Amino acid sequence: MTITTGAGDIDRRLLMDRSVPRRVAFTVPDSDVPFQKLPDSSYLRDDVELPEVSQLEVVRYFSVLSQLNFSIDTNFYPLGSCTMKYNPKINDELANLPGLADIHPLQPEETVQGAIRLLKSLQDDLGEITGLPGVSLAPLAGAQGEYAGLLITRAYHAARNDAERTVAIVPDSAHGTNPASAAMAGLEVATVRSDDHGNVDVENLRELADGRTAVFMLTIPSTMGLFEPNILEIIKIIHDAGGLVYADGANLNALLGIVKLGDLGVDICHSNLHKTFSTPHGGGGPGSGPVMVTDELAKYLPKPVAEKTENGYVLAIPEASIGPINGFHGSFSIAARAYAYIKSLGLEGLQSVSENAIIGANYIQAKLKDKYDLAADRYCMHEAVLSASRQKKRGVAGLDIAKRLLDFGIHAPTMYFPLIIEEALMVEPTESESRETLDHFIAVMRQIDDEIDSTPELIHEAPHDLPVTRLDEAKAARKPVLRWTAEG
Repeated sequence: MTITTGAGDIDRRLLMDRSVPRRVAFTVPDSDVPFQKLPDSSYLRDDVELPEVSQLEVVRYFSVLSQLNFSIDTNFYPLGSCTMKYNPKINDELANLPGLADIHPLQPEETVQGAIRLLKSLQDDLGEITGLPGVSLAPLAGAQGEYAGLLITRAYHAARNDAERTVAIVPDSAHGTNPASAAMAGLEVATVRSDDHGNVDVENLRELADGRTAVFMLTIPSTMGLFEPNILEIIKIIHDAGGLVYADGANLNALLGIVKLGDLGVDICHSNLHKTFSTPHGGGGPGSGPVMVTDELAKYLPKPVAEKTENGYVLAIPEASIGPINGFHGSFSIAARAYAYIKSLGLEGLQSVSENAIIGANYIQAKLKDKYDLAADRYCMHEAVLSASRQKKRGVAGLDIAKRLLDFGIHAPTMYFPLIIEEALMVEPTESESRETLDHFIAVMRQIDDEIDSTPELIHEAPHDLPVTRLDEAKAARKPVLRWTAEG
């Protein structure tokens, strides 16, 4: 199967290049107010040449411009670890209802009872989903949720006069924020190896776990898209050593309705609402990384938390709170979207989200493992980690494959992560994509592998028909051009 590329004859001329003298895009009604004197001429410019174009030219120009970036609304976006999935637009509409969008965090609590009730309900739902009933929605991002969880860890050990526990054990496959958050929380970082199957090396963990262990941070599923088969043994090792177990649940897209982290013995976790629960992701937009804990640790949660009292709903401060993690109570608009998502799907719907994501990832893995190496040749969870090591030996790196995918209207997967996998390509199809979309991606990946032997220049010079083609990435990172010039 050969798939052709090409975006068609799209007019990408700049607006100024479309300019025709005396052509206008609008008409201004007669002024019904007196003309005012212009400011001093030193504040005015007469050298700004504005384009003269018709209204249709303006509409087409900005419509094309709006489609130059990849987005989940226009393209398949298999960005592993980040869950770039379709977010139902109805949730945006609900979050923008006046009673939710037009309120202010400094309003008296009696005037925003519905909003606080929403926060309390979302806390309860996240507690039920994770099996960790103590919930704070305050953290604004996954990394901030990690940081809050580690401050809770320190507060817990301090309350027990266990000052010697200053070490966080982190797998070598972890998100980079894990060791960074631990260091910011004042903990030393010890790295535990992965074994040949992509799991935590249990024997190495036994060697590391001791009286100085404060916490073990486990990404679940791991960054290789795998469920840790030894998780119960791992949790016992840490608990027997007196430490806490922190689950980096940044992405719960593989666990909804299937596994409760609290039931496994996890003490603390966070979840990125902007990954799993229908909120905007990417582009520097708002985020939310609630932290969930056991009943025993709930008193240390960052403030505030929503509670129900005899007199209504209030924002309360936990008994031994670590304090504020940011201003106010977190990103309310994101919480509203997540609330709408959870309530619209219910338990069965949430479980189907994870089941379909897992099926999709395993389908891709099974269809491509004869062409691409696997991080681990076993069933994966919500994402499949491929390796382009076989392709690199034939002259094409993972980066080249990622660039070539752009020609087919497919965003590149996450590249070169996890770091312990050579030429890693992390693919997450999510539950949103149809089998036809997955088949298209599989066919393209197979075609690219064939092109290595037939027409390698197509790959090395890709992308071919996008406004920006192959960049000098080292120069772009070190000497970025941050403003447009006519010459550029």
